[in-house]
Amino acid sequence: MIDLTGKKALVTGGARGIGAACARLLAGAGADVAIAYRSRASEAAQLVDELQGLGRDAMAFQGDLATREANDACVASTVERFGHVDIFVGNAGVWPDVAVPVAQLDDARWHHTVTTNLDGMFFGARAAIRHMGAGGRLIFISSTAGQRGEAGHADYAASKGAMISFVKSLAVELGPRDITVNSIAPGWVDTEAVTRPFAAEGRGRIEANIPLGRVASPADIAGPVLFLASPLARHITGEILNVNGGSVLCG
Repeated sequence: MIDLTGKKALVTGGARGIGAACARLLAGAGADVAIAYRSRASEAAQLVDELQGLGRDAMAFQGDLATREANDACVASTVERFGHVDIFVGNAGVWPDVAVPVAQLDDARWHHTVTTNLDGMFFGARAAIRHMGAGGRLIFISSTAGQRGEAGHADYAASKGAMISFVKSLAVELGPRDITVNSIAPGWVDTEAVTRPFAAEGRGRIEANIPLGRVASPADIAGPVLFLASPLARHITGEILNVNGGSVLCG
């Protein structure tokens, strides 16, 4: 039912986890896909080969997407290859997996988290918007932490909460251009980022607090991204779609 043939997509943080799952679904629906990554060159190359095997045009861009320069270069490379950008999935980010109370939170961690998650999102969106026409889609991966807060991870929660406000602001701004702006807010997702909290009996304790009784897979997040990127979601903008198995009911 979802046909994205002819659409051009850019997925940041696309070499693995949620980003890679998004790239696969978008390509499977017919889109040509660029992925941006920071350090996983081998995984990025394998994913590009996989997407090209589906008959799609695909490319990878390496850079530190916390910076303006890398975001501008990434979008420029995508436009040079594809001509424009129809779908921008802002997924690149960090989640420091050690809980630290604010009184002990050092400047370096605060700035690294906020710069990566918030500045990088802004720089990427700004660059993509300049090459996006009517029917464009901006989709950002935020977090339930940005809605309810997260003790010991105030830096992360603050960055994702700001992202949510940015999404709502941009939705109003870009609506007259027929560009939608939405966000997926995952809860726990089974990726490398959560290896530490899932260790020992950690995963079991987490799943006990999820009504559906399971942690999301990256594909569970990518499915809603595909929906928001499609014509089926053409009248949805400024929305924060919670994908958390019922663990945080704030929609």
